[in-house]
Amino acid sequence: MQSELRHRRDDGRRHRLRTRRRAPARAALRGPGDRRGRGQRQGRQPQHHDRGLAAHRVRDGLPSMGVMFALAGSLMAKSLERPAFKVVKSRMRRLLPPFWFWGFFVVLAMLIHDWMPGWQIVFWIVPVGDPPGNQWGVQAWEILWYLRTYLWFVLLSPLLLKVFRKAPIPLLLLSLVPIVVFQYGWQPPCNRFGSGLTDFATFLFCWLVGFAHREGVLQRMKPALVVLASGALLAYGGWYAFGHQAEFGTYDLDEVSLAQTFWSAGFVTLLMYFKAYYNVDFGWLARFKRLDRIVTIFNGRAVTIYLWHEIALVLAVPLIDQFWKVPAFEKWLPLESQWFMFGIGWVLIWVAIPLVGWVEDVAAKKKPKLLP
Repeated sequence: MQSELRHRRDDGRRHRLRTRRRAPARAALRGPGDRRGRGQRQGRQPQHHDRGLAAHRVRDGLPSMGVMFALAGSLMAKSLERPAFKVVKSRMRRLLPPFWFWGFFVVLAMLIHDWMPGWQIVFWIVPVGDPPGNQWGVQAWEILWYLRTYLWFVLLSPLLLKVFRKAPIPLLLLSLVPIVVFQYGWQPPCNRFGSGLTDFATFLFCWLVGFAHREGVLQRMKPALVVLASGALLAYGGWYAFGHQAEFGTYDLDEVSLAQTFWSAGFVTLLMYFKAYYNVDFGWLARFKRLDRIVTIFNGRAVTIYLWHEIALVLAVPLIDQFWKVPAFEKWLPLESQWFMFGIGWVLIWVAIPLVGWVEDVAAKKKPKLLP
């Protein structure tokens, strides 16, 4: 019996250790409706990054990363009503100090575990390229692709918005071309620039749909045209994801850039169109004080949650391993369940929010608080 329990426990550990993945999402949202919308998306991030739940993104049809980039693009267009330099400077100021604080611990831990950095360590200062690291710390630093992509969009938005205002529909259509070229024609180099270029092309349409929402372009379009175009994008993205499983070994959108682009494009176009058409916001959440309070915390600690959630999921594994040593926990708790690990991860995230979240207040030039 004891050997059987040890075998089951070891299988559970190995299973949990395989449930890791990168991905998805920060956007600086302002306004009560958009702020609450971001809070809801923020709550999906740790779930989004658990590999055991990878198929969840296809089954429920919700491309969280595409939605986040669309919302961020909309708010970036709103912010650019002010001088572009001040807007970009403000975004970077709010993003980089929490990243540096988090990066200090990650880099230090990797150095202790025999990492020898080269000149590429400069990307730990300004992550316009993927920051380097060793295999020991990969589960921590692999999520930084999103910060890098977001930073690309922030830096290029003043130029993109100028071009968009001159030719919105042509630019939206042309934004789908790069990822198609990367798939069927020229392939980006296998380096930091190529990786950044691919991610930028993957979510460019979503970012521009955010522009279209803010600039009133979507509102002027006919519903039938929007539904038809979105349906075609969704159909192609879904077909490509499921029709090329043999080539990619999965239908996970994170692993199939072309499918991610078209599925996200169709989804966010519908979402942002009907949000504008019916004037939908999340202001009604203010009537529910506790729920509104939770969303406020998510919004005020968005960078903290994103940066520390993967470490929380990693720490959940050895913590659950200790639960196996308690007979009552082993009998009554679902220790092998990925959802249980997900729940433990959220507990650790809530511990991290007051411990390290104050860095976001410092970055925003506010008085540091345990909770926003």
